[in-house]
Amino acid sequence: MINLKKNREFQIIYNSGQKSFGYYSLIFFKENNTKFNRCGFVVSKKTGNAVCRNRLKRLFREYYRLHENELKLGYDIIFVAKRTAGEKFKTLTYEEMKKDLDRVLKNIKEKNS
Repeated sequence: MINLKKNREFQIIYNSGQKSFGYYSLIFFKENNTKFNRCGFVVSKKTGNAVCRNRLKRLFREYYRLHENELKLGYDIIFVAKRTAGEKFKTLTYEEMKKDLDRVLKNIKEKNS
């Protein structure tokens, strides 16, 4: 997995990429004209404390790790946690996050078809 690190890279995707909403997350994506995906994981301080933010990022990374081979190559993807995820982070399971992200990615596939 190659991570997006520079603010400039994130801003390009936010401004010119497409987005799709879920209950716990928001995903921005944009083609990058390479043969691999680059990922960014964003959880703002408004979402919760450091424990909450790190847990949500771990859930996103785990989802990406397990589903990396199912995603189309050549995209920059940013996973953004919503405040609803932060409010429920103590009881939020991987399965709930997976269901939400599956629904969001299904919407992306329908948009691009």
